[in-house]
Amino acid sequence: MTLWSAIALASVICLALKVTGYLVPPCLLEAPRPARIADLLTVALLAALVSVQTLGVGQQIVVDARVPAVLVAAGLLLLRAPFLVVVVAAAAVAAALRWWGLAV
Repeated sequence: MTLWSAIALASVICLALKVTGYLVPPCLLEAPRPARIADLLTVALLAALVSVQTLGVGQQIVVDARVPAVLVAAGLLLLRAPFLVVVVAAAAVAAALRWWGLAV
């Protein structure tokens, strides 16, 4: 299977899943339990994505400048700082740690 065939197949599968979602009756989705599961699943997936992108390099767990940067970003978000400030501060922390040779 060529790369383009795999991409086309994945696109068709994604489209089929999306269409299937529209075919589910609204009464099933508006029930409290599925709504709560969907909310929790979204948070869990986002947390997993942040963890993998922060700590993962290939098959290894690596603690480098990204970890303190994410901690600074989390702290600023808890303090309700504007998102642009959070991003710039986290990038500055990572850059400073790399500049000073304290992290890779």
